[in-house]
Amino acid sequence: MKLKNSISAAVLAFLVAGPALAQQPLKIGMVTTLSGPGGYLGQDVRDAFNLAIELEGGKLGGAPVQLLVEDDALKPGQAKEIAERFMKTEKIKLLTGIIFSNVAGATVPDILDNGGIYVSPNAGPSNFAGKECHKNYFVVSWQNDTLHESAGQNATNLGYKKAMVLAPNYQAGKDAIAGFKRFFKGDVVGEIYTRLDQTDFAAEMAQIRAAKPEVVFQFHPGGLGIAFMRQYAQAGLLTEVPMVVAAPSLDAVILKAIGDAALGVNISSHWNSDFDNASSKKFVAEFQKKYNRMPTYYASQGYDTALAIAAALKATGGKVEDTNAFSAAMRKADFQSVRGAFKFGPNQHPINDWYSLKVEKGADGQLGIVTKGKVLEAHSDFYAKSCKI
Repeated sequence: MKLKNSISAAVLAFLVAGPALAQQPLKIGMVTTLSGPGGYLGQDVRDAFNLAIELEGGKLGGAPVQLLVEDDALKPGQAKEIAERFMKTEKIKLLTGIIFSNVAGATVPDILDNGGIYVSPNAGPSNFAGKECHKNYFVVSWQNDTLHESAGQNATNLGYKKAMVLAPNYQAGKDAIAGFKRFFKGDVVGEIYTRLDQTDFAAEMAQIRAAKPEVVFQFHPGGLGIAFMRQYAQAGLLTEVPMVVAAPSLDAVILKAIGDAALGVNISSHWNSDFDNASSKKFVAEFQKKYNRMPTYYASQGYDTALAIAAALKATGGKVEDTNAFSAAMRKADFQSVRGAFKFGPNQHPINDWYSLKVEKGADGQLGIVTKGKVLEAHSDFYAKSCKI
């Protein structure tokens, strides 16, 4: 009788504990920039990723998930330490979130070397896209160069023949200028590398004026972009030399900060908030409803990253331990991107359509970023041919 009761108690305990054990959420580690001039970039990625989880009732692809988020403060060493702690202490296998390429350069190799999976919502440095590609490394945003190749093509389409180019002196800045020059068919009359922590661009403004270009291309994301655009306008250069940029140099936050100084600036991007597909319209509406602000393209990438992971988790039953199975599921990209059609190239970076955008005033007198047309279609990156996965 005692034995029977003991067995019954054990069975009851198992039945009670079983569902709880089965519902243990999958931990996903997010290392991102949440403070400093570029803090809003990581905040938008984090908020959009969380939005995707919330819209699925705390799950991704039917699997309960827990997102652990920490601020790297744009410090490569700090990001590396956070990632190592996530993997060793929290036993996290799947990581995401890095915004800046110098941070990715210090962190991603360790994640991959330790058997982890990394899915980038933003940084896509060239050195990881070619011969250094990896079966467990995915980029949902773009490869750095392609973002600015679209700006080079846009400037060419607009008829400019002489350009001045500027970008911070780090991997993404070098990729930006390389990408622009690859697709700009005119002459580059000046090439300037700024600092990633720079706030005063007076010397650069003088160099631009002296060079007398027909157009300026500059890549300065986040707070750098706000400072550069304000000083460009204050120097009177906006009325003298028009600007053609890619999305990081003039997003919704920068537009709000600088106001009328941005009027008429030409931009190129793979996504805009006025896209007329069901996934994008839902995302923009839900993001504004929850956070009471317009999403930047960083947010769109954070959301797409969550959707891509969700599709892979659905295919693997919420498991990431078998990295080969998870990576194979990721490569299928079976989700509805806010961009429309989505496909990974051979190096697991996206093949994107690129669009020309322009800052205009609407009928209500409010500034907005308006999609004007397509610049490049089904565009893969320069390094994909060198990747052998």
